[in-house]
Amino acid sequence: MLNIDNVSLSFGGRNLFSNVSIKFTPGNCYGVIGANGAGKSTFLRILSGDLEPSTGSVSVPRDVRMSVLTQDHFRFDQELVLDTVIMGHTRLIDIMRAKDELYAKQNLTDEEGFLAAELECEFAELDGWEAEADASSLLQSLGIGTELHDKQLSELQDAEKMKVLLAQALFGKPGILILDEPTNHLDIRAVRWLEQFLGDFAGTVIIVSHDRHFLNATCTHMADVDHGKIKLFVGNYDFWYESSQLATQMLKDENKKKEDKIKQLQEFIARFSANASKSKQATSRKRLLEKITLDDIEPSTRRYPYIGFKPEREAGNDILFVNELTKSVDGEEVLRNVSFTVRKGDKIALVGSNEIANTTLLKILSGELEPDSGSYKWGVTITRSYFPKDNSRYFAGIDDDLVEWLRQYSKDKTENYVRSYLGKMLFSGEEALKPLRVLSGGERVRCMLAKMMITNPNFLLLDQPTNHLDLESITALNNGLSEYRGNLILTSHDHQFIQTIANRIIAINDSGIIDVNGTYDEYLESKYA
Repeated sequence: MLNIDNVSLSFGGRNLFSNVSIKFTPGNCYGVIGANGAGKSTFLRILSGDLEPSTGSVSVPRDVRMSVLTQDHFRFDQELVLDTVIMGHTRLIDIMRAKDELYAKQNLTDEEGFLAAELECEFAELDGWEAEADASSLLQSLGIGTELHDKQLSELQDAEKMKVLLAQALFGKPGILILDEPTNHLDIRAVRWLEQFLGDFAGTVIIVSHDRHFLNATCTHMADVDHGKIKLFVGNYDFWYESSQLATQMLKDENKKKEDKIKQLQEFIARFSANASKSKQATSRKRLLEKITLDDIEPSTRRYPYIGFKPEREAGNDILFVNELTKSVDGEEVLRNVSFTVRKGDKIALVGSNEIANTTLLKILSGELEPDSGSYKWGVTITRSYFPKDNSRYFAGIDDDLVEWLRQYSKDKTENYVRSYLGKMLFSGEEALKPLRVLSGGERVRCMLAKMMITNPNFLLLDQPTNHLDLESITALNNGLSEYRGNLILTSHDHQFIQTIANRIIAINDSGIIDVNGTYDEYLESKYA
């Protein structure tokens, strides 16, 4: 059990959270959520001992080992891949080194002989003889083949390094796992494996992640950083979100009877309880859910942008025709004879491991690139808008404020009209006059979405639109695209985003494409069945 007792943290006179007391228990997985800047990653640093709180304490039983996913990609660069994984168990490494030092001596004293015997005993208890095999198995499960196990970490690509560091955190059966964005750089196969691993994990797991599907698949509780507090809620992210929205709506609906909303919340809790059958903790979770009352749910202080795309005109029957597109990038062919037709109502997700191919196709369809061969044709009624993965060229070298920047893309040039779109994206009042050069990555993305909204297109091209967004903005974008009446083609690493928006999946491969009508989950089931 991990005990948090009266923990507070202040930075520069600002309290991130105050007097937090929580018990994290074995067999549960806790997702730490909160708005950007609320202190989620900071809280993990306190739990791991990397940061001292202003007040209070964190206590871990002496016989329980804590393992933390490191964010330092260069710390182990000079180590071999397999050794780096085993280094996740520091006590085991210490024993191995002490044994090697003793056995390097020509003659051992009696005392050293007794020490060697004790070390061998502990080594066996910690499964030291299976360490290399276990480390290799973890690496292979995450997609790091045996041909890389004897290489230095510095020889690996960034995505491969992250998988090695994740394997290091998982190695050696820790009692407590602390994982900050563990799905970053993971492919879908590795994510599915990690979900299964955490589902079977007997210890305590504490996670920060922007991946809602991952939080839903793994978490039994949410630890919400809000109101200057950290409060535990039973259930996964979707349950927290829906119940929080209901509680917020209750405060807004002063003209409605509270009893109606209470009944609605109770019905929602009952439905969730009945469906909590996939987790091994289902029985205990159901008992906890049955005890939830309205007082347990507190409206969130988070601000959600409003994202809605309203086509200015309805598209005709001819949407988009793509015929044998071929394109090479830096001497490598990434598209070969790609052909497909977009039908009215299609919402297409481009998936697969070759992100360059997906981005290249979207660049061609947006008019930014010319194909080497092949052709494409848009229907005469189509008005399209493009969201690029790299938006820097839209902001570089421009001294405008947000109002002036967005005005150039709007037919209606009046300030009130332009400000109304910025306000939807949480740039209200003086915020709308911020200069472009000070915008964060997430703010730039929200500006790009405002640009797309204000032009009222009936076809959207979106390349990784959730990058840099917080959970609130991702949720708002997800809702907006789900309700969008036009056509779209998108790419994303967000499983839930694709699953809830796309009705057609296209995977680009070396010989062309795999084209599936259906949801992302249906595509994955057919691919990995």
